Amino acid sequence: MKYTCTRNRMESVEAAQAIAQGISASGGLFVPEQLPQITYADLCRMQNMSYVELAEEILGRFLTDFTADEIRECAEAAYSPEKFSGGHPAPLVMLQNGEITQYALELWHGPTCAFKDMALQILPHLLVKSLAKTNPGKTAVILVATSGDTGKAALEGFKDVDGTRVLVFYPQDGVSPMQKRQMVTQEGANVGVCAIEGNFDDAQTAVKGIFTDASMQAVLAQHQMMFSSANSINWGRLLPQIVYYFSAYCQLMNSGEIDYEGEKVNFVVPTGNFGNILAGYYAMKMGLPVNRLICASNENNVLTDFIRTGTYNRCRPFHTTISPSMDILVSSNLERLLYDMTNGDAEKVSGWMRQLSETGSYTVDAETLAKIQSVFYADFCDDTATMQTVKKMKETENYLSDPHSAVAFEVYHRYHAVSGDQTPTVVVSTASPYKFSASVLTALGSELYAQDGVNDEFEQVYQLSALTGTQVPQPIQALAGKPVRFTDVTAVADMRKAVLRLAGIE
Repeated sequence: MKYTCTRNRMESVEAAQAIAQGISASGGLFVPEQLPQITYADLCRMQNMSYVELAEEILGRFLTDFTADEIRECAEAAYSPEKFSGGHPAPLVMLQNGEITQYALELWHGPTCAFKDMALQILPHLLVKSLAKTNPGKTAVILVATSGDTGKAALEGFKDVDGTRVLVFYPQDGVSPMQKRQMVTQEGANVGVCAIEGNFDDAQTAVKGIFTDASMQAVLAQHQMMFSSANSINWGRLLPQIVYYFSAYCQLMNSGEIDYEGEKVNFVVPTGNFGNILAGYYAMKMGLPVNRLICASNENNVLTDFIRTGTYNRCRPFHTTISPSMDILVSSNLERLLYDMTNGDAEKVSGWMRQLSETGSYTVDAETLAKIQSVFYADFCDDTATMQTVKKMKETENYLSDPHSAVAFEVYHRYHAVSGDQTPTVVVSTASPYKFSASVLTALGSELYAQDGVNDEFEQVYQLSALTGTQVPQPIQALAGKPVRFTDVTAVADMRKAVLRLAGIE
């Protein structure tokens, strides 16, 4: 299995190189030259596998320059019961309200209570083994731009991993109080955190620029360091997300919901950077029986407009919402979808990305749009509808949803109303409601318990638990007594200096 670049088909590297490098020299993203195929017989065999075994099965088909033992070591280290509570890293929960039967795929039972753990618990192990194969003796400097959840998941995953340093940049006013506290209290000798004066897109654009800056690469090389990424631009981050789509389908087979060969399902995915839903698309292309992939956005609805019209336009107001991990106007992983939908036309994709960089927009051709619309449905909702859905889900389903998952539930209810589609549907639930206690309490109609001091968010957490009769996740409880370690704030223009400082070079 070789990997090529979305902007230059002449690049061809092994999986280890793609993971270690993170992004191609041209600024494009690495993609597999072909996708392995999964048959119905394979699915029947996978049906009774543990999550670790399933991860070994899927990853083994992509990481052909890794040994089976290496992949097993990575999977066992990532998905141990000590890291994921409840007996299954990605449990499927059935919810029924009248004629609508839907399932929540809960991806937030890991150490940071967000779906990013599903990939970022295994990526450090994949990266260390990749470095040993490709760049022995070098330290990987992991640059992360985060809209909230990726930052903490990367910090936790890479904490004290030999041969790595992880540096996280987050928008100063663009994450929830709990997301911020998770990052600024992070333990570990090899971690660094810095807020930026700007939004997530500012951070992401700057990080991608730093990655491909030859002078920065030269400075790192002098110190036996190299850049890599923990964002979903890194194939080693995206690949593990494919696994939980197969896991969801296998759980449906076990429950009897899937009762004949080839029966299809829908997946509804709250979407910002397009990595999570893209993993579902790759699973479908591999042979997973998928009917529709439903892209759910908040008020930053750039993806909704693109899927409906074929024009991607980031030149629009940026909204700070109660679903901050989706507050994104530049969805990096969409580039991978465009590459696949154009049958690997790197020149066309490169042209669109150049237009996006220079003008802020591009429009795909009619054939490409038709292909996208044959698979994807898109809609969005604002904060008011999101909060109404949090309340409605608790009242009608007795299900406590975070704001991101609530966006997906609301978009699915709208889709069902207009389509009448009776296909079994899985809503991808991406975060614990306790990471957004203030918003959830407000949605439920509770008066927030507030007091001066640093523990306000914990008072909200405890009130949410008392109000709903649900348990506070242990990783969030453990934050209460942790001291703040990181208070730095930088302008976007000074991020290069901040990277060198946090890496211990200047």
